[in-house]
Amino acid sequence: MKPDQTAEVVVALSGGMDSAVCAALAVRDFGAEATAALHVSYGQRTEAREQEAFLAICDRLGIRDRLTFRTPFFRAIGGSALTDDHIAVPDAGPEIGAHIPVTYVPFRNAHFLSAAVSWAEVLGATRIYIGAVQQDSSGYPDCRPEYYQAFNEVIRRGTKAGTIRIETPLIALRKSEIVRLGLELGAPFDLTWSCYSREDTACGMCDSCALRLRAFAAAGAHDPVPCLSPAVRDGS
Repeated sequence: MKPDQTAEVVVALSGGMDSAVCAALAVRDFGAEATAALHVSYGQRTEAREQEAFLAICDRLGIRDRLTFRTPFFRAIGGSALTDDHIAVPDAGPEIGAHIPVTYVPFRNAHFLSAAVSWAEVLGATRIYIGAVQQDSSGYPDCRPEYYQAFNEVIRRGTKAGTIRIETPLIALRKSEIVRLGLELGAPFDLTWSCYSREDTACGMCDSCALRLRAFAAAGAHDPVPCLSPAVRDGS
């Protein structure tokens, strides 16, 4: 970003469908030049593929101000199927979100948001967009509205001006509604990556793939990212 320009919003952009819709919203509302995108690689199984998606989404939306970095301590901590090779990524069950799954990365979003707040202070941005979703989700505790309300109070008390706020524009939407909104915005769904376990072709079986497939089906839309069928994934 040029010295005479000031970002208005920092988008936490993982490369998944929800964060891509948030990025498209930010570009619509503030323009690509006033939108900055943050991506964190935290040792997850698909980190290379997610970073590839992040860069492609930024290119498509015209977001030039980008920051990417790694947080290797999540792999050292372990405790999540996304960062610990000793814990298998489970197949999705019929009732996703009934219990906190083993794909939950302990307190992950707090670290992402802290980095976003620090960068927003430097850029002069007053908003942070994150694609947290409460409905039709895996039930992660750091995706609840009260979590972001509490975090905003921390930001108010812990930053110089106290004016930065986290906004969660998708948190009350169902996944099918997010798909419809993304289609209206022209969000680059074809560039996104949601799969927890594979980087070549989406598995179609993990919670994230299942939620995505169900959302596109409920929206009556075609998912442009192909995935393996369960039979192919099992090698049969």
